[in-house]
Amino acid sequence: MSDIKLQVTRGEAGSEPAVVSYDVPYREGMSLLDAIFWIREHRDPSLTVRYSCRSANACKECSALVDGKAGFLCSIRAKAGSEVRVEPLKGRPWIRDLATDLD
Repeated sequence: MSDIKLQVTRGEAGSEPAVVSYDVPYREGMSLLDAIFWIREHRDPSLTVRYSCRSANACKECSALVDGKAGFLCSIRAKAGSEVRVEPLKGRPWIRDLATDLD
């Protein structure tokens, strides 16, 4: 089984961000949001990310920078053997980890 490596920006407002690396088992068809959920379930439940598609059937809350480009974590597919940098959106107040203020 192949893994994907996520380089995730961690920290909170008022602190210096740090990049933490996670190896996630690849599953066919998984999104980057699925990979974040795997990290939260198996490695670090404190990893913060905004999403509502699974609880409120809404969208556009899982916005983040993926390899420097804005996108939705739920719609970007993971690729086996890849390394991906995931950061909070720029230009929005940073709350914690991948969560920014969307107002």
